Amino acid sequence: MQPSSSGAGAITAAVLVIGDEILSGRTLDSNTGYIARYLAELGVDLREARVVPDVTEEIVAALNALRGRYTYVFTTGGIGPTHDDITADAVAQAFGVSIDEDPRAIAALLERIPAGKLNAARRRMARIPAGAELVDNPVSKAPGFMIGNVIVMAGVPIIMQAMLDAVAPRLRTGAKVLVETVEAGAIPEGRYADALADIAAAHGGVSIGSYPSFSSAGARNQIVLRSRDAALLTRAAQAVRALVDGLVSDNAPG
Repeated sequence: MQPSSSGAGAITAAVLVIGDEILSGRTLDSNTGYIARYLAELGVDLREARVVPDVTEEIVAALNALRGRYTYVFTTGGIGPTHDDITADAVAQAFGVSIDEDPRAIAALLERIPAGKLNAARRRMARIPAGAELVDNPVSKAPGFMIGNVIVMAGVPIIMQAMLDAVAPRLRTGAKVLVETVEAGAIPEGRYADALADIAAAHGGVSIGSYPSFSSAGARNQIVLRSRDAALLTRAAQAVRALVDGLVSDNAPG
């Protein structure tokens, strides 16, 4: 299955978070945000994130849907030593390949675990789909792997982050997205929504969004602009700042 491109020349990605503990709320997912920020620095657009339970059929279905749509799919979770760690088997099933203990993975585990303590549970972490490349894990040595356009990583954040560092040099990268933020303060979104839509329509190649937040200090709105073209971004940001300044002036006492 070959990935399609979403946008001319764009390098795109999805994250597939695997684990009942995420869906139950027992564990909070901090990995998706980290991956999104990491990929943005590489010029890779994270376009979608999904969470699925520890169910083989659910993992296979989601993986096959995502890997045909995006340049890369990053999975987190489900590659540990317990019975519910089924991600590697599900990935093998999705790709239609066999899975078995990989001598390279066994060797990596033996760097940390004495041979006499490499029991059946720990050896589960050395089961790798046929044809996959290993992704180094300098933290606990149990490797992740990359097969096709799918990168399989641990769910423990510190290990996932190390695996992401290890696999990053293998990834295709694109132009970094540039970001400008315009503070709209307490101006209600409803006052600038129509004009902001007009600015967005007039500045193709620039993504514009309005993001409210609320705290004990009151409401605060930020207008965020994103583009890979610095000149386009500058012109759009100037238009947005002029809009906001005009609204502030209208409210000024006089």
